[in-house]
Amino acid sequence: MPQKLKKAIKRESILQTALTLFSVKGFHKTTIPDIARRLGMSSGNLYNYFGSKDELAKEIIKYTSDYLGEKIREVNEQDITSQEKIRKIVELYFAMTLEKPEMIEYFLRVYLSHREVFLNGCEGMLCVSGFMTEIMIFFSEGVQKGELRDQDFFAAFGLFMGYLGGMAFLHGEAILERPLDEYVHDVATNIYTALKA
Repeated sequence: MPQKLKKAIKRESILQTALTLFSVKGFHKTTIPDIARRLGMSSGNLYNYFGSKDELAKEIIKYTSDYLGEKIREVNEQDITSQEKIRKIVELYFAMTLEKPEMIEYFLRVYLSHREVFLNGCEGMLCVSGFMTEIMIFFSEGVQKGELRDQDFFAAFGLFMGYLGGMAFLHGEAILERPLDEYVHDVATNIYTALKA
């Protein structure tokens, strides 16, 4: 296996391991030695990939944003209505909540809760641009087709993602009365009703 590929695989495994530990133990309670130990590598070797815990935290939010952005890009590329796209985005977000809960937990419990970590280099939406770009495209195309109401992007974004994040949080706290995926229809319908032209 080429050295470059080996390094990329190791980097990915560091991101995944740190993502899980930060989500479960918390950002401040997780140390670089904890992550290195879980990976069976030395802390010094881990620093060859990421210079600090803060740098690692920023790379994880970019990694998570790019992952979700790629999934939404697949929805955006489909020749379907905005209403159908909303349903598919809700489905994929809920599937991610169920299959990769550490990504949602990281966003809710690390990125949103420890903004001080993301000040240098992640200002504004810089580190979540992969995801934000695809959401902007979704809204823009929906407005152009006359299916979504032309409104302030952040008002629409807040409604959409606030709803999804809220449901993910309720699921994580075991408050929902039914399995999360059984809420797809109602949530997608409510979001579409609030955004439609």
